[in-house]
Amino acid sequence: MKKISAVIACYQDELAIPHMHRRLTDTFKKIPVDYEMIFVNDGSPDNTERVLAELVEKDDRVIAVNHSRNFSSQMAFTSGLAVCTSDAAILMDGDLQDPPELIPQFFEQWLQGYDVVYGIRVRRDESPLLQVCYKLFYRIFKLMSYVAVPLDAGDFSLLDRKVINELHRLPERDRFIRGLRAWVGFKQTGVPYVRLKRLFGTSTNSLWKNFRWAIKGIFSFSDVPLQMITQFSLLVFILSVIGIVYQIFYKLLHPASTANGITTVLIVVLFLGSVQLLVLSILGEYLGKIFEEVKQRPHFIVKSMFRQPQQKKSQPKR
Repeated sequence: MKKISAVIACYQDELAIPHMHRRLTDTFKKIPVDYEMIFVNDGSPDNTERVLAELVEKDDRVIAVNHSRNFSSQMAFTSGLAVCTSDAAILMDGDLQDPPELIPQFFEQWLQGYDVVYGIRVRRDESPLLQVCYKLFYRIFKLMSYVAVPLDAGDFSLLDRKVINELHRLPERDRFIRGLRAWVGFKQTGVPYVRLKRLFGTSTNSLWKNFRWAIKGIFSFSDVPLQMITQFSLLVFILSVIGIVYQIFYKLLHPASTANGITTVLIVVLFLGSVQLLVLSILGEYLGKIFEEVKQRPHFIVKSMFRQPQQKKSQPKR
């Protein structure tokens, strides 16, 4: 019998975890698989660790991993996948915005030969502004990325063991799993669903965090910003040459009517100065990513683990 692991990234989800456990249990019992649930407590400041300890005592299918601090949801998924010993894993956020009841549809697609089955967010229970921003990001990301990234697909997905193994081999520290998932390839498909609001507590995301998240994804899988610098620099150079030639001929032909003053100079200086700052910020983003990679720090630090997996396969060094 096939075995599936649900890997749940938890941060401030103490109220949602018991409901997640119940709904996952009810869902897995509907499909012919063996299963386990790996909850990764990514340094939650609430009582998530205590809730998970109690859950492990009640259910021997539950494994809980506690990080020493918050390392981000991407590191939580990476941590859970390192523990996973199953034939496939399902990545989920712990806030129940990704419905566990969709897992049977993922399972059916997996049985049909798909190695990656991801959820497609056809609609979100968010404000109109955020909905537009999310839609815009995925389309810009797809346009700029050098890999084929599916539209409106988040981390909620089923990954076959061969995909998990390939993800383990990728050495980068600044991980963007939905991009890496597309990069490794294999046979992939999507399942549409409606992403619900967070049922418990308040979201830890903000407009600024979402913006930084978008920048992270684009700069991780696109060199288009660097190409834009070259193209824009060439354009400014051509315009500058045209402007210089125009000013020379205009001065020779109409010396008395040539504009005086510094207004034009100020405009040009401010424009070029803003362009230079923009170029420096783009270079800084790429330099920051290089800086993060060369330090070779571990992806995460495990403080404790409640129950070891039943079978421990050899995992690559992190």
